[in-house]
Amino acid sequence: MRRAGILMPVSALPSPCGIGTLGAAAREFADFLALSGQSCWQILPVCPTSYGDSPYQSFSSYAGNPYFIDLNDLAAEGLLHPSEYQELFWGGDPARVDYGLLYTTRYPVLRTACARLLREDREDYRLFCREQGEWLEDYALFMALKDRYHGLPWSQWPEGERLREPAALARAREELAEDIAFWQGVQYLFFRQWGALKAYVNERGISIIGDLPIYVSGDSADVWSSPEQFQLDEERRPTEVAGCPPDAFSADGQLWGNPLFDWEGMKEDGYRWWLRRIAFQFTICDILRIDHFRGFDEYYAIPAGDDTARNGRWRPGPGLDFFRTVERELGPREIIAEDLGFLTDTVRQLLRDTGYPGMKVLEFAFGDREHGSDYLPHCCGEHSVIYTGTHDNDTIQGWVASASEEEVAYAKEYLRLSEAEGWHWGMLRSAWAAASELAVVQFQDLLGLGSEARMNTPSTLGGNWSWRTLPGTFTPTLAQRLRREMQVYQRLAR
Repeated sequence: MRRAGILMPVSALPSPCGIGTLGAAAREFADFLALSGQSCWQILPVCPTSYGDSPYQSFSSYAGNPYFIDLNDLAAEGLLHPSEYQELFWGGDPARVDYGLLYTTRYPVLRTACARLLREDREDYRLFCREQGEWLEDYALFMALKDRYHGLPWSQWPEGERLREPAALARAREELAEDIAFWQGVQYLFFRQWGALKAYVNERGISIIGDLPIYVSGDSADVWSSPEQFQLDEERRPTEVAGCPPDAFSADGQLWGNPLFDWEGMKEDGYRWWLRRIAFQFTICDILRIDHFRGFDEYYAIPAGDDTARNGRWRPGPGLDFFRTVERELGPREIIAEDLGFLTDTVRQLLRDTGYPGMKVLEFAFGDREHGSDYLPHCCGEHSVIYTGTHDNDTIQGWVASASEEEVAYAKEYLRLSEAEGWHWGMLRSAWAAASELAVVQFQDLLGLGSEARMNTPSTLGGNWSWRTLPGTFTPTLAQRLRREMQVYQRLAR
């Protein structure tokens, strides 16, 4: 079945109070998707952001982002009074997220709401804490300790807490009981709102495409609570870290800095850490995009302490054994493999063996007129997912303005783009016309926005992850135009 979807990060929704949330604006977007004949809503990871504001560098791969909790919905159930948040300053530009301002303003409001929640002594709250189990206990303690030590990474905490000595953790749980309860309460509020939103979206025939980063942040509850799963030394410091080698776009490569997995140890216990992680993600979403698929075939390991990625080397990943274990233990799941970048024959074979659809990105298709590209629409097999661009790419209008003259000329000739129609609409139509079973486009491109609306520029810090759409952009006119395109290209949701 041919389907279509829109990539819209939760943070980019036009909710009040400085950032997109799980409230009325999210429900309005779900209605827009249904009216426009879409089948899927693709999001970015919904975990808490940490340094650099990136959802791909989080304090936890399980926890929900506290900023996404809708304050109006909390007020509707009596956990907040409107005067406690509506009169606060949430930023001067409704088209950008001010993460620094959110950090200082949002948490006092959430503490007020959680104090009322905890006084009510709700049975469903206690049930939530029991059902979530270890990850919630570890995360809440991790965040309480991080507050105690003024935001320092756990690698710089005192030895007892850093090495998780039982006596030190027991003492911390007693001394920080109130803070621990707050962080648990925040997660209860997030997942209750998320569950309600997901039900609302699914009732309208829309599937949510989630996003799972392959790596976790070094400064996370994941690594702190399960150090045996990672390549760490006796002091629990990484021996090698993740990244990408030098290429035509970066002479030094990309130094991500994430700790690497101990794949041999993971295999011995049947990949239980990963199975829990993936199973949890499928409670949040219906379809899962797994980031950096190549890393499961082989991964790039850089000596810890290096300033660049130049001295890294490729090491074998878990390969097909891992994905066969996932399917055997979790059953058939709808997974999209992010297989972008330089691909070896072994990666291509792994993709074929798993049966997952790979990704095709139109903005990458026009660099070689003579030899062509696998991303050109006529080369996209049915079992694939085509994008005009992803969150790491410029918008279509931005790409037309910044790509090389040769690439843009080839795109205009191949796709028959015209300024009269709009470069963005011509490229969008070409994605919908492709053979790929699923086509996903960024919401910014439906509006014809330029580089100011780009979500992320890889390997840069500052200014990323902050774009937001404005109120009033989910219009019936745009929805009807989209719906007509879905009918033309036989992608209309059924």
